[in-house]
Amino acid sequence: MSILIDETKRVLIQGITGREGMSRAKLMMEYGTKVVAGCTPGKGGEEVLGVPVFDTVEEAVKESGGIDVSVIFVPAPIVKNAALEAIEAGVKLLVLVPDRVPIYDVLEISRKAKEYGAQFLGPNTLGVLSPGKGVLGMIGGRAKAAREWFKPGSVGVASRSGGMTSSLAYYLSKSGIGLSTIVHVGGDAVVGLPHPAIIKLFEQDPETRAVVMFGEIGTSQEEMVADLIQNREFTKPLIAYIGGRAAKKGTRFSHAGAIVEGNSGTWEGKVKRLREVGAHVVENFNDIPAETLELLGHF
Repeated sequence: MSILIDETKRVLIQGITGREGMSRAKLMMEYGTKVVAGCTPGKGGEEVLGVPVFDTVEEAVKESGGIDVSVIFVPAPIVKNAALEAIEAGVKLLVLVPDRVPIYDVLEISRKAKEYGAQFLGPNTLGVLSPGKGVLGMIGGRAKAAREWFKPGSVGVASRSGGMTSSLAYYLSKSGIGLSTIVHVGGDAVVGLPHPAIIKLFEQDPETRAVVMFGEIGTSQEEMVADLIQNREFTKPLIAYIGGRAAKKGTRFSHAGAIVEGNSGTWEGKVKRLREVGAHVVENFNDIPAETLELLGHF
């Protein structure tokens, strides 16, 4: 198994006729993702890489025989409309790739998703990749590279940093550690599936034996993961690295979701809380593969 994406999921790409949509559609399809439809208003009847394009998500769902996931590549100001359209059409998982989506738009998407029983990854996410099964978004850049870099196995990866998502997965694979699913939760302060939600999904996945988490200063995501461990809602080994150790209060660390305000979301607080509940926190990024290998040998 895996989480969020596998070879059976039927995928729609909203914005498939744009430059980014076309490029990422190629990546997903060449990797093996089942892209069955695209959607761009006014472009209905066209094809992109052999994929039929529809004017509305409702048409795409009806004509394609059903959609499990929509990956959204549209300008930030219209992400909300695209997401709400997909949710109302019955799509249960959305991947919101664009950054700079207004926070009030994200809150409205969240409200609508809860109303319809849907979930969304992002915004400001590279997406998710299950090695050998499928990719949603843009992890790996090209299918050939993604196959070479990320090997299938039993370790899940969850990261708040886009760049470090790929780097972390690459170095784990290079060390002989196979991966079940790689997830970039998104770099914004408010995201649909933050670390705690992804960690819960990994707990339910029988294929995942351990999880490596790349956390950062800002927000309370990592502290909430610690709560899950304490409450026995996550019982698998967790290897964690927290970025932003040297950042001063009020300083943004790479993106909107990583900023310390007052005493909340500090590096020290996150590391202390995770260690209190038994998570294996490493202070040097380069130590993650060795720590993971050692833990796998004990479980």
